Amino acid sequence: MDTVVRRVLPDLSQEIIRLNKWLITVGLSSMPFEQIVEQLAERLNAAGLRLARFHVSTSTLHPMVRAYGFTWDGHNGLVAAASFAHSDIPGDGWRKSPFAYMLSNNKDRLRRHLTGPQAQLDFPVLEEFRDQGLTDWYSAAFSYGMGADLDELGMIGLICSASTDRPDGFTDADITMLDQVLPVMALAFKGTATFQISHTLLTTYLGADPAQRVLRGAVQRGSVQSLEAVLFYADLRGFTQLADSTPIADLVSMLDDYLECMAGPVERRGGEVLKFLGDGLLATFGLGDKRRSDVCRTALDAGAEALESVVALNEARAAAGKPTMKLDLALHLGEVMYGNVGTNQRLDFTVVGPAVNEAARIEALCKELGRNLLISQNFQAAATQCRHRLISVGRHQLRGVRDTTELFTIGDAFSMPIQN
Repeated sequence: MDTVVRRVLPDLSQEIIRLNKWLITVGLSSMPFEQIVEQLAERLNAAGLRLARFHVSTSTLHPMVRAYGFTWDGHNGLVAAASFAHSDIPGDGWRKSPFAYMLSNNKDRLRRHLTGPQAQLDFPVLEEFRDQGLTDWYSAAFSYGMGADLDELGMIGLICSASTDRPDGFTDADITMLDQVLPVMALAFKGTATFQISHTLLTTYLGADPAQRVLRGAVQRGSVQSLEAVLFYADLRGFTQLADSTPIADLVSMLDDYLECMAGPVERRGGEVLKFLGDGLLATFGLGDKRRSDVCRTALDAGAEALESVVALNEARAAAGKPTMKLDLALHLGEVMYGNVGTNQRLDFTVVGPAVNEAARIEALCKELGRNLLISQNFQAAATQCRHRLISVGRHQLRGVRDTTELFTIGDAFSMPIQN
């Protein structure tokens, strides 16, 4: 007996209600994408749909990843989970796909019979699906309403497809169920995606620890805490002069390469890059429950790697006939105020206090003293594990600070006088 005859309307409505209630629950709980795909496919089959293949792709806002894709089949469950980078260039397969056709033509629904007199195999992938034994293919696309339309490159949303191997394809009741359930699935995906996008963007622009604090509710102006931290204050020497003579696209690309040399060693060792300061950055290594000597050693290793990375970058750029810059770096240890600073409408999650100003003043002496790295007296006193690597460069006056302070550098190539 045909499924349409067997499945009376009240039964279908109850199945749809049950599925949508479940999807609302998982959307509120921010269930991972792959679990939503797998469990929904299984629930649709339990409701009588007979899915043979189910695919979902969702876009995101991430500095490296453009979209995620998940594929489920009726024999093996979730068989593929992939991410697509912004640098991935869509190939011929994508350009000739029904998904590309839908997005570029702003179509939110598409169905194709794969066998029988109604078969319409107008996309190469549909022939592949037919050869795999599939008989009917249905797709839907949904925008998340984040300021982008359903277009091929800019959509922030979801596109999915459902396929069956039932000899007669999907029934009218099957299509009704998909039409009623898939929009709620998209809403569930949006619930998870919104949290992930928020976390990713906050981490990208604020740093991992500030992002966690903001998401947990640290959003009030003046919400700060006092803590002791190693300050990593870096700046590029010669950037201003190059900015006047370098095309803007080349200047931005060059700056990104140098900033990666500075930030990478910090992030790989658990430090927080709190702010990019034009051609430099401010980062911290919080002490927390760690020993001061351990944190100082970690910060010093990060600083040495940053300087080495800049040397390697300069060698490559010089060999290519491109301009180069020097990195000046200061390491300091002190108490800072960590949290929200700003106006009622615009806040910055950062560190402030005399120690931050002192780190900036120390870095400003690098050129004058002919050093790429200067280390404060406070840092040297706490760095018991690596004190043997430090050598004094004498006592000096920091601008705005009453007393002179002793400064140090490391006893290797970076502590030697440099060409200004």
